[in-house]
Amino acid sequence: MKFRAFISADIQPNEGLNSLLRELVTSRADLRVVRSELLHITLKFLGDTDEALVEEIGSGIEKATEGVGPFTMRLVGMGAFPSMSNIRVVWVGIEDGNALGQIASELDTIMAPLGFERDKKGFKPHLTLARARSVRNIAKVQDIIRANAATEYGEYSVDRILLKRSVLCPEGPTYSVVREVLLSKGA
Repeated sequence: MKFRAFISADIQPNEGLNSLLRELVTSRADLRVVRSELLHITLKFLGDTDEALVEEIGSGIEKATEGVGPFTMRLVGMGAFPSMSNIRVVWVGIEDGNALGQIASELDTIMAPLGFERDKKGFKPHLTLARARSVRNIAKVQDIIRANAATEYGEYSVDRILLKRSVLCPEGPTYSVVREVLLSKGA
């Protein structure tokens, strides 16, 4: 049986991030804003995944995180993919995210032999806040992004990497943890 899967690091939002999410919701733009309890940094999107591969994926996450202990990163600034004039994704940036980049790169290499497509764009550490469904009131979103281009949203600790199941529903996705790998410096 298959399920929609991704590998991530979860973020427990502080009041600054929650306030920003509320501002996006009340912007009246046509956005699908991520619910605060679902905030995460995607390290590798797997897509349709055979349940028979869960053990191998878990082993791959362990291998990709070998020698990586818990670390902190800072969330700073806002932006949009692919550009401010063509907003599809609204994000907060990540500083001190070298460990995330290292893990994402290792995952990309390790998951390829299991049949998962390599990331053609390269890993850009970010926290997705919203996805645009249309351009309705997008100027308000552009104003919010410009106003918060250098805003700091605090330090966050990462002590585990998660394999998650995603179920898409009309009211938004639901996620559940399939496998959890704790970070520890031990090799």
